[in-house]
Amino acid sequence: MKADLHTHTIYSKDSLTRPEVLVAACARRGVEVVAVTDHNAIAAALEACVAAERRRAEGQPAPLVIVGEEILTAAGEVIGLFLAEFIPAGLSPQETIRRIRDQGGLVTVPHPFDRLRRGPMTAEALEAIWSLVDAIEIRNARTTFPSDNERARAFAAEKGLLQTAGSDAHTPGELGQCFVDLPAFDGPEGFKRALAQGVVGGRISLPLVHLHSSYAKLRKKVTRKA
Repeated sequence: MKADLHTHTIYSKDSLTRPEVLVAACARRGVEVVAVTDHNAIAAALEACVAAERRRAEGQPAPLVIVGEEILTAAGEVIGLFLAEFIPAGLSPQETIRRIRDQGGLVTVPHPFDRLRRGPMTAEALEAIWSLVDAIEIRNARTTFPSDNERARAFAAEKGLLQTAGSDAHTPGELGQCFVDLPAFDGPEGFKRALAQGVVGGRISLPLVHLHSSYAKLRKKVTRKA
């Protein structure tokens, strides 16, 4: 199954993609599993689950949707997967991880060594929490420098952590740009077993994709003022 484990929708301030559009685009692009991981929000992920179920009821292909959230902690971002409840931003990494675990979720660290990001986990915080983490994102399509992804891969291998990948898509056309091919699974523990057998694939997006995010933020800002 082709799994894109890091995506965004209009519930993120830097995306204009609606949940139902994301689901339909995944079906077109052969993405069979998608984690919807908006910045500090899970509402879109829940809506995407409904949209996927609606498509299946109509006899149309639809991805399996994992409810996730990219959470800005006091020391950088972590992703919670298989969530049932929203987790607020600004907590310590340890408290954020505890809240993910309390609802049976899994913890991943996105783009940990991306030198151009504003919100990656700091090196000090990552060293302090890595033993509490399930997986490291080793290939992010919006990480401009391949060496930053390679550094993440080396860190995951050194620590014996599972490895994820995602497009970090903020537009439908980016979906599936980076992915993990993994066997079918059921639930968080089954996902971990499948991820252990997964093969990371895909390629980095052109840096121009960041212009879409800048446009989305500007458009939302103008709309709020109107």
